[in-house]
Amino acid sequence: MGTAGHIDHGKTALIKALTGVDTDRLKEEKERGITIELGFASLALKSGLRLGIVDVPGHEKFVKNMVAGAGGIDMVVLVIAADEGVMPQTREHLDICSLLEIKEGIVALTKIDLVDEEWLDLVKDDIEEFLKGTFMEGSPVVPLSSVTGEGLPEFLSVLDKVASGIPERHDTGIFRLPVDRVFTMKGFGTVVTGTLMSGEVKVGDTVEILPEQRITAKIRGIQVHNEAAEKAETGQRTAVNLQGIEKTRIQRGDVLAHAGALAPSGRFDISFKYLSCAGRKLQNRALVRFHSGTSEIISRLLLIGRDEMEPGEAGYAQVFLGTPTTAVAGDRFVIRSYSPVTTIGGGKILDPLACKHKRHSDRTKSDFNLLQDGADPEKTGIIINRVDLDGITLPELVVRTGINPNRLDGILREMSSKRQVTMLNRDAVSIVSSAAYKGFQEKILSKIKAYHKKFPLQEGLLKEELRTEAGRFIDSGLFSMAISDLEKTGEIVTDKKNVRIADYAVNLDGKLMGLREETEKIYLKSGLTPPSAKELPARLKEGGDQIETVIKVMLNEGALIKVSEGMCFHKDIVIKLRKDYRNLLQKDGKSTPASFKDMTGLSRKFIIPLMEYFDRTRLTIRVGDHRVLRERKEQ
Repeated sequence: MGTAGHIDHGKTALIKALTGVDTDRLKEEKERGITIELGFASLALKSGLRLGIVDVPGHEKFVKNMVAGAGGIDMVVLVIAADEGVMPQTREHLDICSLLEIKEGIVALTKIDLVDEEWLDLVKDDIEEFLKGTFMEGSPVVPLSSVTGEGLPEFLSVLDKVASGIPERHDTGIFRLPVDRVFTMKGFGTVVTGTLMSGEVKVGDTVEILPEQRITAKIRGIQVHNEAAEKAETGQRTAVNLQGIEKTRIQRGDVLAHAGALAPSGRFDISFKYLSCAGRKLQNRALVRFHSGTSEIISRLLLIGRDEMEPGEAGYAQVFLGTPTTAVAGDRFVIRSYSPVTTIGGGKILDPLACKHKRHSDRTKSDFNLLQDGADPEKTGIIINRVDLDGITLPELVVRTGINPNRLDGILREMSSKRQVTMLNRDAVSIVSSAAYKGFQEKILSKIKAYHKKFPLQEGLLKEELRTEAGRFIDSGLFSMAISDLEKTGEIVTDKKNVRIADYAVNLDGKLMGLREETEKIYLKSGLTPPSAKELPARLKEGGDQIETVIKVMLNEGALIKVSEGMCFHKDIVIKLRKDYRNLLQKDGKSTPASFKDMTGLSRKFIIPLMEYFDRTRLTIRVGDHRVLRERKEQ
């Protein structure tokens, strides 16, 4: 529960009358008799509910403090003094609560001990008229006096009834605690407080303090509603005792989160309403004060699809933050003008990690419409398309869509079954759109084909060179998966280093064809004593510098068989030798290097590589110091 209302209308006095806690704790507040900083208390209701209470300042100079406190509340008590009625900060505070989409409220009509019944009735009528068209239209109006106690029992009863009807807060599962207060407690150290926006946190957890310093600290203790607890959950007023960190390293506007769960951003996509009371047109690139969570950041608004906005209009924009901060899609915000400082609008964050857009593009407008009003699968698709080939994990999708992870998991399964997304790096479950993945595969095929055309005598493109050509900063897992899938579908062929189109073969013509014919004659004539790769050029009439290309072609065609590094035989020679070797093995039952030499007349230079080749090609198997036929051994 949060308070709202004009200065000196009795917000702090009401909280003290209800709870016994004076939320004005600063010396200056007591001396001046006004609330400057946020105050906190808690209240146990008869129903068993326990309210965390945020008391906000009413003075116009401290509205930014009021916004910092209002961001986490579920219901508001709009305090209006009976002797003054609706005042400027009453209106501004109600606007802020509307922009933050607070759904429930009660009017506390205070100081009734200072007015008569006739005046009180007039003020009630005025309030009823004031609330028309707002989320508080028809809300209970409870007259009371914090001094005499009149009306307090009735107010507590109404408060209990309204609070009991508030549904549970939407929970993305991401622990976030926007810091609204930091102080040091003797014997404990640094303590921060805030309203836990989502998720949960436990004693002993390690948390990250965002956005600027990305420092970590361990949670030494937790209090919920001023009572020690082992954990805190969504919606609770929470105090956290941090171990090993100085107070000076944390400030209001920072956010506590589990490590790696959130990333600072300097650019948000937003939908927002420009208040009719703003008075003048809002220009593109206007300098504003952007209030999100408990932070206030000087920023610029880049209007989408227009160059100006009339008071009372709603639209889309991208906000460029002067200082990065963290947020989750669906978070509410308030915008105040840079100077003079007044509340001029607010709305909802659509994408907290936004990319650059063409402002007047139909595609941009369409994407914003879907992020604002689309179904969850449509929002998910927009964000996945935005990351293109960078991929996105499930936790990152939660941040950028605001959809609960269990719901998102179901959406992704359905999208995967419809072949709308492709899952990569399966351990981390990284996701890209199937369209982007297919486009990447087509780019790979295009690069390989272009290489074949440019270098027709090369067998294939080096994998590392292909990765650079296809996208230097592409994730290695994505590249490997794309290559593997293309190979499975038979579109490419790979070896240890190279990649080629499946049906590609080097075509020799002219002099190279003549060189091939001459080479084949040499291998046939050499029989079982072919020249090595180094010796071959000396036996050729010409073209020795291109023999390597010719040998590769002949190996791919199967005209030559590579027995060992630098040693090739003509296929006809190997086929005949294999037949003779089989006959020898069938006759003697085994073979040794000596018997192989007797059969062929070869030296060990050729005997050992040939015998090992027949082992590899599964004709023979080695047993001790001799070989036997593999098929006989298997029988």
